[in-house]
Amino acid sequence: MDSYDTYDLSEDERELAALVRQFADEVVAPVSYEADRTHTLPMDVVAQMGELGLFGLPFPEEYGGQGGDYFALCLAIEALGRVDQSLAITLEAGVSLGAMPVFRFGSEAQKQQLLPDLLAGRALAAFGLTEPEAGSDAGATRTTARRDGDEWVINGSKQFITNSGTDITRFVTVTAVTGETDGRKEISTIVVPHGTPGFTVEPGYDKVGWRASDTHPLTFQDVRVPVANLLGTEGRGFANFLHILDEGRIAIAALATGAAEGCLDAAVDYAKKRTVFGDALSTRQGIQFLLARMQQRVHVARLAWHHAARLRDAGKPFKTQAAMAKLTASDAAMDNARDATQIFGGNGFMNEYPVARHYRDSKILEIGEGTNEVQLLVIARALGVA
Repeated sequence: MDSYDTYDLSEDERELAALVRQFADEVVAPVSYEADRTHTLPMDVVAQMGELGLFGLPFPEEYGGQGGDYFALCLAIEALGRVDQSLAITLEAGVSLGAMPVFRFGSEAQKQQLLPDLLAGRALAAFGLTEPEAGSDAGATRTTARRDGDEWVINGSKQFITNSGTDITRFVTVTAVTGETDGRKEISTIVVPHGTPGFTVEPGYDKVGWRASDTHPLTFQDVRVPVANLLGTEGRGFANFLHILDEGRIAIAALATGAAEGCLDAAVDYAKKRTVFGDALSTRQGIQFLLARMQQRVHVARLAWHHAARLRDAGKPFKTQAAMAKLTASDAAMDNARDATQIFGGNGFMNEYPVARHYRDSKILEIGEGTNEVQLLVIARALGVA
């Protein structure tokens, strides 16, 4: 319910936020329920997101980007997350996990070849990190990549990989063990194009939330790709994806803030219209206080991700601030979803209402891109007590 004037945004930033919010209300919201019900990512909407330039927001114009920054991307993600978390995570993952590793760590040839279609939204890419036995402990990666002449031979599996099986998914960047030094695994990142023999995108998951988001397990059986598909320096994959995850946590915080605000907006509107014992529900002090608390959560979550994103864009350390932003915002989304559902009563249990979908969707915000327990560990380490 905050006005953008409340925050320290430039005129361009306010215009972008308003544009994407209008797009979310007029284009995304009308298809959200059916997309969720059918577990289908609406590719026509994704295409329109590409036409708006959303996938290219934080990238230089020389690669087809919009010349913006990470803060701009997060503004767009927040605006989408307010009405549809599945489409918001499609954008977040498409940029933070799909295009950003190429931009950050790829060679100039890889950037020129892979980025233009990703930044235009004509293609998507995924990041294959999580495995059945390696979630929060990503260093426990078991997928291997063995050098054989001029090729890498990849074997292993990944799970919960977003944007990995759409009709426009071009490749997956895979983390794999490529060697060992002093008893420690050397992990590298390798680009695996879709359609490569031995690379199988397994059937999608039946998820509790984010049901319109494209998410699959992946298997690799003697998958051969050129040595040139190595992304970045061999053995630096672990350090590289930690940096990528730090950035991604800011974007997830923005998504969660949008979700928290979506719940607040819906709850305020419903409370004003719903009559109980002859009066509007909003006249009850218990409901007023509940809504006030929801507003407080949105405000604090937004301030947290704004601060982390500004630090990131200024080239300053932001790891701890990103962890605090994700922790704060994901808790806000879950708490607001629960409270909004309570205000809606029985209607809040019906999937046709956005608050019901937010209730299901928001739980993963406390798990994905680093569980909230991992965020607490990051913060504790910054305090010097862990």
